[in-house]
Amino acid sequence: MSQPPDPGNGGAEDAVGYRGVTACSAAGISYRQLDYWARTGLVVPSVRDASGSGTQRLYSFRDIVVLKVVKRLLDAGVSLQNIRKAIDTLRSRGVDDLAVITLISDGTTVYECRSPEEVVDLLQGGQGVFGIAIAGAFKEIQGTLSHLPAEPAIGADEADEHAEFGGAGEGLAGDELAARRARRRAG
Repeated sequence: MSQPPDPGNGGAEDAVGYRGVTACSAAGISYRQLDYWARTGLVVPSVRDASGSGTQRLYSFRDIVVLKVVKRLLDAGVSLQNIRKAIDTLRSRGVDDLAVITLISDGTTVYECRSPEEVVDLLQGGQGVFGIAIAGAFKEIQGTLSHLPAEPAIGADEADEHAEFGGAGEGLAGDELAARRARRRAG
């Protein structure tokens, strides 16, 4: 059994093709889905399309990646109609290689992630939306706060109460609970 070619080879993956049954197995779809998607133009085999009775469609590695993406979008709850609209939007913008696009979905719509800062709603005609990278915000705030003054979280009154219960390093509520348990055992 041969290994699939490296998709980063710049076209070398088109030197071989995969029959429909193999493409279905790799993408996790039924042959009926594959046939329908090819006949309706959703995912057309780029190595060789069927040209009459008895000919076999041959799918490239990248075609199979796109088939898998369509399957995952369906699994996420996106309708085939919305998937088709998203892919048509990409193609109308001149995106021929759908395998290099990053798509994200909330189960209703499909977004193209162009960069960590730019996400585009493909079902709203390319309407831009924004995302907030929490990890990025976390690091940014961490860096900013490292240069700013901070105050202790426990005030002077709370610190006295905290020490009364012997709370070295534990939270006040935990110390209070431990003291109550100790009193119950002793009483």
